[in-house]
Amino acid sequence: MSALVVTSPFVPAEPLRKRAPAFDEHGQALSDFMMLFPGLVKKPQHHIQAAIEHIQTVFADYAHAVVFAELNIKLNLLWISVKPIPGIRFQIAEALRALIPEARIVSHV
Repeated sequence: MSALVVTSPFVPAEPLRKRAPAFDEHGQALSDFMMLFPGLVKKPQHHIQAAIEHIQTVFADYAHAVVFAELNIKLNLLWISVKPIPGIRFQIAEALRALIPEARIVSHV
């Protein structure tokens, strides 16, 4: 997996649909989902940094599955693209919630 991308609220970015991969290295379609971190943008910087570190810890445990991830602090959203492994979205979501209890899964495809 590549590193977690943290977007800046001050620099416009290319649309996520153009940056997030749609297929893995074997041509299999990836699965995407989002996690919401309510109020993250309003938290002190040390709290935001701790959340980023927790996210990176979970992704290290799931490096075999996570292909792309982007945290948009301004929107309090984490986009995650994973390999097509049954149940992996929910495993990752629960692992994130174990470290960041306010985290909520909001979408999966």
